[in-house]
Amino acid sequence: MLVRHFDLVVIIVYLVAIAWLGLRLSGRQRTATEYFVGEGRMPWWTVCFSVVATETSVLTVISVPGGAYGGQAFGNVELALGYVIGRVAVATLLIPLYKRGGFVSAYAYLGDRFGPLLQGLASVTFVITRLLAEGVRLFASAIPIKLLLDELGVGAGYRTIIVAVTAVTVLYTYLGGIKAVIWTDAVQMLLYLGGAVLAIAVLSGHVGAQGFGDALHSGHFRVFDTDFSLSHVLTNSFALPTAILGGAVFAMASHGSDQLIVQRILATRSLRDSQKAMIGSGVFITVQFAAFSLVGALLWAYDDGRSVTDLGLRSSDDLYPDFILHGLPVGISGLLVAGILGAAMGSLSSALNSMSNSTVSDLFRALLGRAPAEDTMLRLARAMTLVWAVLMAVFACAFSTSTGNVYLTGLTIAGYTYGALLGAFLLGRLVKRANETDSLVSFVVTVAVMTYVVRGVKIDTQVAGTTVAAGIAAQWLVPIGVLLTLAVGGTMSLFHRPPTAAPATGGGDEPGAAEGTRPRSAPSR
Repeated sequence: MLVRHFDLVVIIVYLVAIAWLGLRLSGRQRTATEYFVGEGRMPWWTVCFSVVATETSVLTVISVPGGAYGGQAFGNVELALGYVIGRVAVATLLIPLYKRGGFVSAYAYLGDRFGPLLQGLASVTFVITRLLAEGVRLFASAIPIKLLLDELGVGAGYRTIIVAVTAVTVLYTYLGGIKAVIWTDAVQMLLYLGGAVLAIAVLSGHVGAQGFGDALHSGHFRVFDTDFSLSHVLTNSFALPTAILGGAVFAMASHGSDQLIVQRILATRSLRDSQKAMIGSGVFITVQFAAFSLVGALLWAYDDGRSVTDLGLRSSDDLYPDFILHGLPVGISGLLVAGILGAAMGSLSSALNSMSNSTVSDLFRALLGRAPAEDTMLRLARAMTLVWAVLMAVFACAFSTSTGNVYLTGLTIAGYTYGALLGAFLLGRLVKRANETDSLVSFVVTVAVMTYVVRGVKIDTQVAGTTVAAGIAAQWLVPIGVLLTLAVGGTMSLFHRPPTAAPATGGGDEPGAAEGTRPRSAPSR
């Protein structure tokens, strides 16, 4: 019991150190623009690491090993290849719009192209999606902490842990803004990725060549799922077409139209730096998926292939945290649990700052019809950080009874809205006739239809020789939503005259000049 208390000390020291580091490196925030995008002066490599830490977080750290243990093998590496393709498309097509437009929010482009109503609607959609998705992530962060506290005889429940993690994260996010978020994300990514490397080394020593051979022959090192039956492709996230094609479009939505990621990219010094950060993050994601999948395969060999139930665990998400606590030396296990906790804090702080950004820059502007004064925006930004923190903790507590794989749960939540968000951007770029009404109707119709598709559409497929009704794979939900948005908006645009071209106020690279549909408005600063 005494040695386990040392793990707890390590975790507490880490939490204090990371909060201090974030505030130390961020400096004092004087303007809303600095609070949201760091005045566009962040090094590209720190932004790259921040993107990786933001999108992977606890879902990758605990669910990918659990999935690899249970038969998904290296399917997440296959997914990552599609994600890289999607990021290249975002770096080429969308990032130039944001950087050259001088925006601090991705949805400022929609306001510039279609008007403030769509900008506000996109902002509302984003924050609701983030509340749900980050609620899943925040709950996942409580899993390893509860396991450790249970061993210490501390009867803290998931909800107590969630509230404590949120409170610590809010401290440096509220004061330090995006600079604190990015710098702490970079440190935390290196810690939990280093933890995976350490776990691989320890597990390799335990299982030896025989364990590697057993995992290989059992299919735990399989990368590509080549079952091309239609039902499998439509329902399985790791079928080859689903992972590559669906994954590429999914990444375009998550990294091109989600303020959570776009805000980080806008914090870089130049367009080229933004593109390097975006594409580089795809490379690191592939490495991370490979590392955590290897952890899962080696855990299978380490546990002799026993089921989660036989191991006395709650779900596959408990496998890696359980090994950290029981298979690593005291102190090291505490540091790795701190790394998992840091991953959760990184994604949470990113979400809080980006949701505050979108609320102030997009939603309030749409409601007021103008951008608030700079000092007012900064006060509103910090106030909304607190508001969203409270709501985030509430949503996380709502997931505390979940027993499924939290990584796939997070992907499915995105399926409700990502198609409409990316579809709105592509409608603005590809359909020159489309106006504000077209965009609003197509957006609302897409979200409504995708809610039905996610919740109500089931397809019969074979799983272990048994026919089961499965939902459409998360990676196909975004392409379906995009096509629906373009179809509805494009069809509606045929029934009215093309918008009158407004005189461009900037150069040819300005979004307003490129679209020729609305006068350029001042950036949301």
